[in-house]
Parts: sequence; C-alpha cells; structure tokens
Amino acid sequence: MKNGIKNIPYAWLEEIINLAAERIVVVDVDGWVLYINAAYCEFLGTTTEEAIGKKVQEVIENTRMHIVAKTGQTELAAVQSINGSEMIANRFPLIIEGKLVGALGTVMFRNPEEWLDYQRKMQSLLEELKFYKTKYEKELKSKYSFKDLIGSSPAFQAVKRLAERISGSQSAVLLSGESGTGKELFAHAIHGNSTRASFPFVPINCASIPENLLESELFGYEAGAFTGATKGGKKGKFQAANFGTLFLDEIGDMPLSMQSKLLRVLQEKEIQKIGGQSSIPVDVRVIAATHRDLEKMVAEGRFRQDLFYRLNVIKIDIPPLRKRKEDIPEIVAQLLKKLQKKFHRTNIQLSQEVIDRLQLHSWPGNIRELENVLERAINVLDGNVINQMHLPLYLRDPVLDATYTPEGSVNPSNLHSIPAQIRPLKEALAQTEKEAIIEALKTTNGNKQQASKLLQIGKTAFYEKCKIYQIR
Repeated sequence: MKNGIKNIPYAWLEEIINLAAERIVVVDVDGWVLYINAAYCEFLGTTTEEAIGKKVQEVIENTRMHIVAKTGQTELAAVQSINGSEMIANRFPLIIEGKLVGALGTVMFRNPEEWLDYQRKMQSLLEELKFYKTKYEKELKSKYSFKDLIGSSPAFQAVKRLAERISGSQSAVLLSGESGTGKELFAHAIHGNSTRASFPFVPINCASIPENLLESELFGYEAGAFTGATKGGKKGKFQAANFGTLFLDEIGDMPLSMQSKLLRVLQEKEIQKIGGQSSIPVDVRVIAATHRDLEKMVAEGRFRQDLFYRLNVIKIDIPPLRKRKEDIPEIVAQLLKKLQKKFHRTNIQLSQEVIDRLQLHSWPGNIRELENVLERAINVLDGNVINQMHLPLYLRDPVLDATYTPEGSVNPSNLHSIPAQIRPLKEALAQTEKEAIIEALKTTNGNKQQASKLLQIGKTAFYEKCKIYQIR
C-alpha cells in the first residue's frame, strides 16, 4: 500500500482536525465559510449546517478572516472579542500551487478562565525555568574580572596587560605558574573579557578526577554506556561549555591516554560520548593551567608534544609572590575585605612589624598561603590589629622560616641550620608527618587521592610532601 493522506478515510481526517485544533474555520478567497468544526460552532451557539455557506462576518463576531483571505498576510496571537470573551486568534492565508485561495483560522481560548488557567501553568514553568537559568548562570559564569587581579608591580602589570590583550582572541591559552599564584582567577578574567563572556565558563581540575572517570566528565556518555550510567546519559564538560570557555586546570596531571583523546577534540572540534555512535560538534575555547614544567615533561615523554603545541598558542607566565613582594600590602587589603565578610568582622588592620615580616617571607605557597596566614590570624585575634603574636610560629621566627616549604612542611635539607636546642622537635614533626603519610597510603592500598582525603589535605600538597620525604 502506498503511503499518503489519500489512504486516510475522510471521517478520520475530520477527527484529526478536531483533535489537532479545538476550534477551526476555513474560508474561501471571498470570505465564504467552507468548513467550521463542531467545537467552534458549539462556542458560537450555532451548528455546522447553519454556518457553512455563509459569509464569515455573519458567523463570527469581529472576524478578520475575510481580510486575511484577501491580503494574504498572516495574523498571529491576535486578541478578538467574541460573545463577551477575549479570544486569542491565529489567521493564516491558504496558498495552493502559488495561488491565494482562502484562509484558515484557529482560536485558542474561549474565555478568560481558560486564558488564566493557561497563564498559571505557564507562569509556573517560567518560574522553574528562571530558577534553573539563574543557577546555571551563577555556576557557569566567570566569577572574577581583571579588577580582581591585584598588583602594581611591573612584572605583574605586564602579565595582566598581556592577558587583557589576548582575551578577545579565540586561541588556546596556557597559564603557567606555581600553585597559589591565581591561575584560575586569570582564566575567569580572560573569559569574562572575551566575546564568549555571555556563554558558559566551565572549569575542571584534571588532577582531582580519577583517570577512569575523566573521559566521561569531559565528553559525557550515552544511556547504558556502562553499569551505573545515569538514565538518559550525561553531557560532558565540552558540551556544557559549548560556545564558551573550558578551563582545564592542572593539565600536567592528565594521563597520557586522555591526552590523545583531548588532542583529537581540539583538532576536529567534535566529541564522541562514551557509548555513542555519532560525533557532536563543539565550539569551545580552551584555557589550560599547570604548575608543572610541561616542556620538561614533553622531553621525558610524560606529556604529548603535539598536545603541548595545541595548548601553548598563547602562554602566560604568572610570577610567584616572592618576585612581586611590593604587591603584598595591596593583596593583603583585598584579602582582608574578603575575610572580614566571612568572619563578620570590620576594620581589621596589620601592624607595621607584621607587614615587614610578611615582606621578608619567601611565600612558597604564594597568595593561597598568604590568605591562609591571614585567616589563621583573624581566628586568634581579640582586637582589630594583627600583631606578630597572631602569626604562625614559622613566620614569627626567622630560623624556623628558613626551613619552611609549601603547605607548612619541613625541608629536611635545611635541618642542619636549626639550633641544636630545637632541632629534635622539628625532626620529630617531620618524622610524624612522614609516618602519617605512609600509614594513610597503606590504608588506601597506595591510592594517593584517597590518602590525601584521609589526611584532609589537597592532592597537590600531598604529592609535594611525598616528594619531600621521598615516598614512592
């Protein structure tokens, strides 16, 4: 049997029309009613027998059907008063084989109650949509601008100007710098100052996600792709960032197997979900960040050279805090504003001796360490002035400061510089820390990510401590 509307009985077609549009009328080019369905007639207080064959103006109050049949101009969502009710009418010209032959009209609401009921339903949906849209925009928009990047030193200003200048580009950006220098803030600012600012900013930390989950996080998966997969599948970060910016933090920690898959996406500008059969085009600008020496990793075979060149189109080296100590007072003022809100405090100041001491420290943990020091000081502060007594012990004592390394651990190579009377305590602290790490690794069967969670420290800090204590 051939397919086509001719195979559908006339009675079926009439019922289909009644179901598809509750109230419908058809007129010829002169405005004579050729068809009107029972639902419309019932509302008008007439019958199809009485209405068909009459001028449409005689059947429908305030109609414009005969005008549309002459002008051929569509009229959508027009308000029309019929029987004391405000209706929402749509009027369409009928053009057959290029010739205007009549018009089709439909009515959506028979009375104000119908309209209000529809409006209530729509309002509920709109409110729900607004809630999720606001949440989406809040979570996937850049949180920082270039105004939030504090520092007047020549080194920092040069980097900031470069970042502003290239923010309008579509090229990949590689942010390089030690942990705690503010690489993510730069990524936010670049996106917020770009042509993609109205689209999502999606960050992902490549070091914090287990290797077996990273692919599904980046590219998503189809329903039933693997045991435990969410019903209906899941979008990946690339799809979430479409037309916007994807920030790949700690790119140096991405496994080699994933590097090749990432390279393909950057080259082809399309992704394929896990379990998917088709490719999905994506338009994403990538900003990557690392505290590692990627060039050295390339030479050692631990990072793909081709991916490195893809990411390293525009490289921005963010200077560590020790190379711009003149910025410390400005940064401290900004951090204190943030911390005062957090602790519901006001007018907190630093004594001059504290400022002097902060500028003597080498800041291996950079701005993150500085914020940590200020937060600790506020926690033990009684008045409004932070004095030297409120600082951590290693900042109060220059001798202890000489042995301080990132995250507050001890550098064993510097232990010989500590006076004999306090050396046993430092050695004991270092030994205790080392034993705690070894014990945590035993408990987690060597899983460093789980071990860092047990010890309640960041993954980067955990790896640094393993390196210091030569724990494999």
